[in-house]
Amino acid sequence: MRRSLAVLFTAATLAAPCTLLAQDSTSLPRVSTDTTQTLPSDPHVIIGTLPNGFRYYIRENHKPEHRAELRLAVNVGSVLEDNDQRGLAHFVEHMAFNGTTHFAKQDMVNYLESIGMRFGADVNASTGFDETVYTITVPTDSTRIVDKSIQILEDWAHGLTFDTTEINKERGVVIEEWRLGQGAGSRMRDKQFPIIFQDSRYAVRLPIGEKSTLESFKRDQITRFYHDWYRPDLMAVVAVGDFDAHAMEALIRQHFAHLTNPSPERPRTVYPVPDRDSTRYAIATDPEATSSSVGVYYMQPAERDSTVGAYRRGIIEDLYNSMLNERLDELAQQPNPPFIGASSSEGQLIRSKDAYVLGAAVKDSGIRRGLDAILTEAERVKRYGFTASELERQKTEMLRGLEQAYAERDKTNSAAYAGEYVDSYLNDEPSPGIGYEYALTKALLPGITLAEVNALATKWLGDPNRVVLVNAPQKAGVTVPTATQLAAVFDSVRTTKITPYHDALADAPLLAHEPTAGRVVSTKTIDSIGVTEWTLSNGVRVILKPTDFKADQILVGAYSPGGTSLASNADYIAATTAAGVVRMGGIGSYDLIQLQKALAGKVVGLNPYISDLTEGVSGSASPKDAETLFQLIYLYFTAPREDTSAFRAFQSRVKESLANRAASPLAAFEDTVEVTMTQHNFRTRPLSSQLFDEMSLDKSLAFYRDRFADASDFTFVFVGNFTPQQLEPLVTRYLGGLPSTHRQEHWRDEGIRYPKGVIRKVVRKGLEPKSETQLLFTGPFRFTRENVHALNAMADVLEIKLRESLREELGGTYDVSVQATASRDPESDYEVQIDFGSAPQRVTELTKAVFQQIDKLTTLPDTDADLRKVKETEVRERETNMKQNGYWLSALQTYDRYGWDPRLIGSADLIKRTDAAMVRDAAKQYLNIKNYVQVSLYPESAKAGGSKKR
Repeated sequence: MRRSLAVLFTAATLAAPCTLLAQDSTSLPRVSTDTTQTLPSDPHVIIGTLPNGFRYYIRENHKPEHRAELRLAVNVGSVLEDNDQRGLAHFVEHMAFNGTTHFAKQDMVNYLESIGMRFGADVNASTGFDETVYTITVPTDSTRIVDKSIQILEDWAHGLTFDTTEINKERGVVIEEWRLGQGAGSRMRDKQFPIIFQDSRYAVRLPIGEKSTLESFKRDQITRFYHDWYRPDLMAVVAVGDFDAHAMEALIRQHFAHLTNPSPERPRTVYPVPDRDSTRYAIATDPEATSSSVGVYYMQPAERDSTVGAYRRGIIEDLYNSMLNERLDELAQQPNPPFIGASSSEGQLIRSKDAYVLGAAVKDSGIRRGLDAILTEAERVKRYGFTASELERQKTEMLRGLEQAYAERDKTNSAAYAGEYVDSYLNDEPSPGIGYEYALTKALLPGITLAEVNALATKWLGDPNRVVLVNAPQKAGVTVPTATQLAAVFDSVRTTKITPYHDALADAPLLAHEPTAGRVVSTKTIDSIGVTEWTLSNGVRVILKPTDFKADQILVGAYSPGGTSLASNADYIAATTAAGVVRMGGIGSYDLIQLQKALAGKVVGLNPYISDLTEGVSGSASPKDAETLFQLIYLYFTAPREDTSAFRAFQSRVKESLANRAASPLAAFEDTVEVTMTQHNFRTRPLSSQLFDEMSLDKSLAFYRDRFADASDFTFVFVGNFTPQQLEPLVTRYLGGLPSTHRQEHWRDEGIRYPKGVIRKVVRKGLEPKSETQLLFTGPFRFTRENVHALNAMADVLEIKLRESLREELGGTYDVSVQATASRDPESDYEVQIDFGSAPQRVTELTKAVFQQIDKLTTLPDTDADLRKVKETEVRERETNMKQNGYWLSALQTYDRYGWDPRLIGSADLIKRTDAAMVRDAAKQYLNIKNYVQVSLYPESAKAGGSKKR
């Protein structure tokens, strides 16, 4: 219910309007609008407290089938550490995967992977200032698996063994996680947190901790934290999934009722952030910073209230922020905008403090102008308020959003519910359920007045107890204002003449003229997978896959050959930005802002795209708004709008977002990889602000119009809640009415090729003692389903082995990843990319370990256990994928483009045929140690052990 300020502030982004399907409300629960009443708990959730204080939240939910989302929420985090324990709350979390009462060393991770769960994706944990949350996703088609999974949660709660050898191994991993977070952002944060959280423990208790403590702490220091704080009265289990709820309750009672609290118990203090009677300024610059930003934190008392009145206040706050964010979006789309993006938000900053935040990402030396702009918009609201039309539009959007959630209540993924109940426990907030929230919002919204919403401006925009944050690059030519200069902006806005906001609305119809409808000229069906294919009279192909996976969703994807490959080098940047230019410019007689307003109350969004080899559209809609989706498709093909102001604003924002990219060590590293792998092709020039001087409105529109001028070679794929009979009139009218010239065209080979031989490059950039390494193996590829599967299976096995070697055994990296890709066009080839970060002095050692694992995989592979994990993961992913609209949309497009038999989508045939010999042969073929690129990033002052070879 409460919003959480997960980051200091983020620039506002343009989003497609989100609206929903109207519902029959006769089944909604009865609600009272008495503001003093306490909100109830969702009756679908079993909530209990054991005699020892342990809490549990259980919900039976069947999406996805045969899965459960399990959480152990511990109401403690880094703020509770003693002075000699800084970082050990987080270290405890790591040790939970390195030995417990029932799982020695890595046995827990091995077990979870053996049942098809991915480490990181399905098995994870996180530590914050005030909480630690453990997460596992498990199959539920086996009672033994469910029982063992609850045993894992119990072991985390009180059974960590803290083996000294494992602690010492894990030190390296945690220190590498600490190292990964070092850089411009952390250096500026370290200057600002002591000001934001002045005289509070939050200023000196970052969850990652202090490197010196991580390197030297003794076992008794970490076990003391675990003994003091991991206790039943500070923990809860959340279980949501496809199981019997009462059987799950009995299992939880069996495993957690016997836990005891320590005596004496240390008090679980909620540490305050003292209020101030003045404005504080936290100004930080850094030579590696890549952007400038300004934010104002209006510190607020923490509001934790479980009444209808609190819920009503939350609605008013959401309405306020939504309306102000729309106004800020409009400003960002002006020529020479005052900021790149801006946002208004309110919510929990930390457990004991809320904050209202106005923030903006700005141009270099544009901090004062950006601050003036966001303060002026807030002041405009304070003086004149919002308009009645703005409020009604946002009320419609809010209610429609809840309607859609209510429509999907039986299709909602278990992970969403699990996250809600974890938040409910940690913040002591009710979770009344979507039916109650929908009914209550419907009852409350009509009575919320414009005056109530407008009053928030006065409440939130107070002078005392606020913090102004400024971040900027430290470089010549960038002017950073002083605290005095920033204070003058506040004073200036208070005395400046400001005019009221005008809510400009377009009154023309979205579609000025009905298209001339076409017709279906041929029909094919694939009954085994429920697919229908039509060919229309203008040549358009349409593939339809009706599903019942989501109640209120239709997805569309469309493509045709060509893409930016057909642009000249001189027009390449104009071609690559063409779709963005059109999205920002609007369609028909509507500019983007007017279009967003016109679509209020509709669940629909559509985006055109132009990639290297194809162009098309992607989007979604509620079945109720399917006709609007088709109208948008028609307009994006036939009526892209020329808008000089929107173009200049878009170009300005793109250029400013890249103005300081060259200061980033990681950008230098990525650019070196890119130009090396493409052999300095003109079209893969490193991104820079200057590169986008080549943007051209005329060239972008001309290229876009050409790419969408002939629909005869387009294929549209629709997946979702519809029948072919329902869509046929829309398909024939709008897709059948698209222009077609039946030209014969194909993408063009741009001549980009991988280099040959062994190439090693070193990039020296950065102040922090951290390195990044990529190894890239490439070569020709015979593009078949079987070969793609073998390549990916081999990469998955290699990733497990490298994680066990580089992370668990050597403690040299926080994360190592292996990604394999294969392409058929323009030339059939593959790439296997291995990434890891480390201390600079360990690059050579860890690289050697990578090649040792490659050698083992290609000669005497011991892959049986790891391969079983990979195959089980594929089986489990297949189970969930087959019930997801997005998977079917992607698969149907892929199989159609490559000419594969769509009846094989989701088939287990390749999984069954995967064996150790296939993995070994794939490793031999695709990990050719005589043909790879290695790029390593070192700080500027470090000595590197690599050499160049061409």
